[in-house]
Amino acid sequence: MLASQRQERILTAIREHGAVRVADLVVALDVSDMTVRRDIAELARAGLVRRVHGGAVTPETPARSTDEPGFEAKRTWSSREKAAVARAALATVEPGQAIALSAGTTTWLLASMIAADATLRPLTVVTNGLRVADALHGTDDVEVVLTGGVRTPSDALVGPVADATLHELRVDRTYLGVHGLDADGPTTPNLAEAATDRALVRCAAAATVLADHTKWGVVGLARICGFDEIDTLVVDTGLGAEARTHLSDAVDRLLLATPEPTTGDQP
Repeated sequence: MLASQRQERILTAIREHGAVRVADLVVALDVSDMTVRRDIAELARAGLVRRVHGGAVTPETPARSTDEPGFEAKRTWSSREKAAVARAALATVEPGQAIALSAGTTTWLLASMIAADATLRPLTVVTNGLRVADALHGTDDVEVVLTGGVRTPSDALVGPVADATLHELRVDRTYLGVHGLDADGPTTPNLAEAATDRALVRCAAAATVLADHTKWGVVGLARICGFDEIDTLVVDTGLGAEARTHLSDAVDRLLLATPEPTTGDQP
């Protein structure tokens, strides 16, 4: 199928439904994830669609580069992929470390896995995530340090108080959940959260970004940092081949996590 034919089918689907998901288009068009994203990017440049998290919408749909969905809404997105990414990250946590976890649904899953794994004791966890702190609360031999700050819709603590706290701390590794990821690095829709995320990265000896594959190509309002400040990126195997090549070159280590099959999937 020619690119023009694919793009016409994408436009037709958006006109009929108001939005399309990349994952659905990959199946419907029988092409790769990156091919669909490239088609959407060309349509977006022509002003015919607008790219959003995981797909595209009509140009008239309100922009989401500054949208900040709540924690409960985000928790349901790509849940299998996020769990796989969190499991892969868990394997890099070592007892005796001091680590930092940013706010977010994937880091919340990682915190829940840490709480359930008694082999990772003792551990100190610095976080600006209220849900992350709740997941670890009461866990024996896990000391939780909350940064303080102003609460966002996604239950992150951000702003000057959080940033000042992190400026005084040093940890072995930061695990950073992100809103979006493109060729230049991770982004978020919240300016204050971007600054606090940068502080989380810079207080650590090493930084790991956790991102399911639907984050690729999503661009929030504020850039957090460049890939030169990230040594490890954990993403699920849904990431397309072209994106894998780019990210393999951009970071020291790219870890690919395989989601567990759902009921009825073929082994």
